[in-house]
Amino acid sequence: MLTATPPTLFAVVIVILIGLLAGLVIGLLIGFLLKRQKPVWADMSRADRLFNVMLVIVCSVIFIAGLTFRFL
Repeated sequence: MLTATPPTLFAVVIVILIGLLAGLVIGLLIGFLLKRQKPVWADMSRADRLFNVMLVIVCSVIFIAGLTFRFL
């Protein structure tokens, strides 16, 4: 009979940090490819800023969920 061991705090922190980093990179890349970004944050409209922030959050959550499912 196999018993599951709980993940260590280190493993949880690593999964969260890698998910945040990957979500940030992919979210910003998608925003750039959709031409919703400008070189200066202040030059962007409120809608574009909100779009980019939400894109990064959603991508980060997806990556964290995927890494958690795979490794924890």
